[in-house]
Amino acid sequence: MAEKKQTVTEIDLSDPTLYYNRELSLLEFNDRVLAQAKDENIPLLERLNYLCISCSNLDEFYEVRVASVIQIAEMDPHVTANDGLNAQEQLQVIAVKVHELVAEQYRVLHELMIPQLAAEDIRFIRRADWTEQQQQWIKTFFHEELQPILTPVGLDSAHPFPRILNKSLNFIITLTGKDAFGRNSGRAILQAPRALPRIIPLPADETGGGEHDFVFLSSIIHAFIDQLFNGMNVKCCHQFRVTRNSDLYVDDDAIDDLLNAVEGELAMRNYGDEVRLEIDGKCAEDTTNFLAARFGITDDQVFLVNGPVNLSRVQEVVALVNRPDLKFGLYKASIPAQLSRNKNYFDAIKKQDILLHHPYESFTPVVEFIRQAAVAPDVLAIKQTLYRTSVDSPIINALLKAARAGKEVTVVIELRARFDEKANITLAARLQDAAVNVVYGVVGYKTHAKMCLVVRKEGKKFRDYVHLGTGNYHPKTAQFYTDYGLFSSSKELGEDVRKVFVQLTSLGKVIKLNKLLQSPFTLHKGLLAKIEREIDFAKKGEPAKLIFKVNSVVEEQVIQALYRASQAGVEVRLIVRGICSLRPGIKGVSDNIEVRSIIGRFLEHTRVYTFENGGSQEVYASSADLMNRNMFRRVEIGFPIENKRLKQRVLSDLECYLRDNSQAWIMQSDGSYMQCVPKGDVFRVQNELMEQYCVK
Repeated sequence: MAEKKQTVTEIDLSDPTLYYNRELSLLEFNDRVLAQAKDENIPLLERLNYLCISCSNLDEFYEVRVASVIQIAEMDPHVTANDGLNAQEQLQVIAVKVHELVAEQYRVLHELMIPQLAAEDIRFIRRADWTEQQQQWIKTFFHEELQPILTPVGLDSAHPFPRILNKSLNFIITLTGKDAFGRNSGRAILQAPRALPRIIPLPADETGGGEHDFVFLSSIIHAFIDQLFNGMNVKCCHQFRVTRNSDLYVDDDAIDDLLNAVEGELAMRNYGDEVRLEIDGKCAEDTTNFLAARFGITDDQVFLVNGPVNLSRVQEVVALVNRPDLKFGLYKASIPAQLSRNKNYFDAIKKQDILLHHPYESFTPVVEFIRQAAVAPDVLAIKQTLYRTSVDSPIINALLKAARAGKEVTVVIELRARFDEKANITLAARLQDAAVNVVYGVVGYKTHAKMCLVVRKEGKKFRDYVHLGTGNYHPKTAQFYTDYGLFSSSKELGEDVRKVFVQLTSLGKVIKLNKLLQSPFTLHKGLLAKIEREIDFAKKGEPAKLIFKVNSVVEEQVIQALYRASQAGVEVRLIVRGICSLRPGIKGVSDNIEVRSIIGRFLEHTRVYTFENGGSQEVYASSADLMNRNMFRRVEIGFPIENKRLKQRVLSDLECYLRDNSQAWIMQSDGSYMQCVPKGDVFRVQNELMEQYCVK
């Protein structure tokens, strides 16, 4: 009997083989970042920067993602990810991949970076190569700058193993002989203070070397470690570093004061559970085993490295070396003509919506919008969300000025913005001191939406002006993160934003919005409905197309909807910077889906969702990625770009991303990526947009 042919409807879209593990996908992204360090077309110091970024990314991966998987393995070992792997299986495949990645990072450092930097007279001087003059200067530096603040701890019953700070530089020293009290435990620990630079420039006039000669702090400590143990014999000294679980845990159901709860957790961040141990690769096996046992670390979590245990600190060199020829050229961002011609931003925005594309267009208009609102006598109120911003942000200064001028200023600060918690607590206190109404959003839901509302009295009426964005109100990161920002005086958008702020600051039922899609209420449902609409168009034989540009694709219901769209013949183009659990190119499931990732000078951060909609194209920009947390555990917004000219501009930008044949990486069905190789003229989207938008 002939085998029955499988139909589309018989394919189980929840089948684990249709999904790629999110942790491995994140490591694939880090591979693409590391590949930039090997790209000869990129300036040398920028390549060094990419190497360091790949290392700091790995730190956060262990602090947050691996720590989470370890906790799941301990609490419920039978829980599986959408790809079918349980937590222990995930840890095993992660360990294999990360050990390969770390080995490649150090290979790039030693075989590519150090020789090529040396060829440009940027040198890391090894201890064995110190000249007598350099040796003398370094010795003086050690005695005057380091020795007074170094505190070694000999291990014995009166001196227990010290608490080791997260990601700090430490040394384990093996000793022989007896000290003044007749003690000899055989081992000591030295913690390098975090205030010390990890890279020390050697002054050319005092050491007789080049202008850009450096030594590692670890090399100096190794060279003079015996000076800290008078009369003892130092057998060996090896650096090590511990990475800890750094994800804050706040029990939303058991707290009365979110601020105090977050502050309490912050105090413990540096001492979370150990998740990784990096040790000098020359360390003796018994010493390695001693440290691993002390920290409760498994073999898979131990990394024996060939060089400094924290490669990300090598990034200091990029700032210390003034070689513009080895860095990206300066780029001067433009300002839209509507704003550059009109000193009063409110008049300009009243005439038409204005779209900004950072960093190709300057973030200055966003700052100026809030500054003008702060000083304008006809502005009565300013409401703003803050997730991350710079410590010295001019936006904060403008909000403070507005509050002191008697305007009604409300700021929703997300205290749990990962790794910015402390800065946000300080910021909240500063704003409250100026009588700003500060709230912390909604317990259990991070406020990740990017919104600013300005209420202005014009004659006898009030008019709302809004700024909505895909990225943070952070003037510094806006110089190298790609994001969209929309200025509008639309009555419906203004009303929607006002309703969302009321929701964040007060109490009440879900409010119906005119234009905005909002999580955790309508964003997920809205996206699914619009995907289904494209499926309906495709089934009717009409053009159907989806272009999504996001940072991550993980949420299972959306992935299944995209699979159904592909099966129905919808053209699906996904531009995904980082994690993607969807597998493209699977016959009968995702044949019509392409996933590409762009890695370049700027960090791709825009979130855009476009729908062909039978020829009446819809374009939404959003603060949200396609992840469970964004859809269900955060307050996010998706806002429409309705102005015909601006909509076409966004679609044109996306087409440039789809044309990229150099910085683009195409995802394969097995989860790996292949970099595009141009067959003719090279087209790099970021270069193209820089050319389009730059100040001529």
